[in-house]
This record gives sequence, structure tokens and C-alpha cells, in this order.
Amino acid sequence: MAAAEPGGLSGTPRVILVLSGKGGVGKSTLSAELALALRHAGKKVGLLDVDLCGPSIPRMLRAQGRAVHQCDGGWVPVFADAEQNLSLMSVGFLLEQPDEAVVWRGPKKNALIKQFVRNVAWGPLDFLLVDTPPGTSDEHMAAVEALRPYSPLSALVVTTPQAVSVGDVRRELTFCRKTGLQVLGVVENMSGFVCPHCSECTSIFSQGGGEELARLAGVPFLGAVPLDPQLSRSLEEGGDFLRDFPDSPAFPALSSIARQILDQMPIACS
Repeated sequence: MAAAEPGGLSGTPRVILVLSGKGGVGKSTLSAELALALRHAGKKVGLLDVDLCGPSIPRMLRAQGRAVHQCDGGWVPVFADAEQNLSLMSVGFLLEQPDEAVVWRGPKKNALIKQFVRNVAWGPLDFLLVDTPPGTSDEHMAAVEALRPYSPLSALVVTTPQAVSVGDVRRELTFCRKTGLQVLGVVENMSGFVCPHCSECTSIFSQGGGEELARLAGVPFLGAVPLDPQLSRSLEEGGDFLRDFPDSPAFPALSSIARQILDQMPIACS
């Protein structure tokens, strides 16, 4: 690994880009919950939001309205916990109003993403999770380019069970191959709906699309996460779902995905 630039990442963080070819599949939700799960596992985690036009990480982790300050090493990330084990960076912290639109051309977006990597005083991290916008756009290429010195870069690919989502995500796997991203696995999100009254999980979409996609692509299938209203409400309120709802059917799924990520990286995470 190349030496970190002053003010940038330090140590040997494992960098994971959370990707999907389709919007609305829950990349930000999964990024936030995995960041919390890894923090609960005793890891120091950074969460970088490069979805510049739709930054949702600040709200999900109860950090909306917080300001980013400068230090000698660059911008100081916003910490989501008192122990400072979960650090965040998002364009949402730089906007005067949370509903302000980001109307920028590609070069300006690319420059900001590079700043987020190189000019933020992340400090030593075990993991850096990168929440990306849908597709394979300028933002993805800028993030990969800026993070390349911290290789090997990994990707977690998110889909929902429907065929149209699976088709879009198949193109995302092609992007990973072309850019040299190691695919940790596929996660099927919204794999069923958890009834808020009886907790029964019902498949409202087709089933098994994510697992079949992983099989055809020759990559691991990390699990299926059901759609639980408690999870949605927890994120809306900036809560810690994994702490507050351990009996939810989504809890073992998210915990299992985090554990598999840790198991795939035994040297860096020991």
C-alpha cells in the first residue's frame, strides 16, 4: 500500500465500496447498518458518502446539521459516537440547508471526492465504507482513482430480488471486473416484508434473485436482508437498529454479513 498523504487515510484500512447498478435498493441503509455492526465488533470505521446528489448518511446516523471543521491535517470528520470509533464525511455536512440541491458538473464532483479521501483527517481506521450513488458514473471512477493507493479495493454489491434490479446489478459486477475491484459478495436487500404485528416475513417480490446472480457471477452470496419497518423507523430517527432491535429478523442477517466481511479479512482485522 502506498503511504497515506498528510491528512488522509492512515494505517491499513480495508476499503469497501457499496455498489449497485440500480437506485432505491438500500445501499445507504446497508452502508449505515454495516458501519454500526463493524463498530459493535470493536473496529474503527469510517463511512464516506459519495452520493453527492442524494446524501442521506448524515440523517441516518443522527448527524444532520453538524459542521465540518478544519485542522492542520485537513477536514475533521463528524463522529457518530462518543468513543469516536465511527467517523463520517458527506457533502451533506457542507450544505447550508439539508434540502439544498447539489447542481455540479463532473469535474467539481470528482475534485470533492478526491478531497474527501486525501484531505480529511480520518486517522487510523480498520474499515472505510464508501456509500456510492447508483450506476457507474463519474463519482464511482473518482472514488476508485482516489482510493487506488489503498488497494486492494473491495466491493459489496447490493440488489433486490426483482429481475430488473438483478439485471442492473449484473452490469455493476462488470464494472468491478474492469476496475479491478475485488467483489466480497452480493447482498439481497428487501428480500421480504416483516409484519410489524406478528413479525412474519412475507415475500412481496420474487425470491432468490441475489443468490442466483452470485452463483452465476462466481462470487459469494452474503445473505438476504428482509424489509423491517423497525429498521426504516430507526434510520429515520437516527437510531442504532442493531442495539435497539436485536429480535428483528433483519438483525441476524446484518450481523452475519458483517461477520463474513470480518472473516474474509482476518489479517487486517486481527
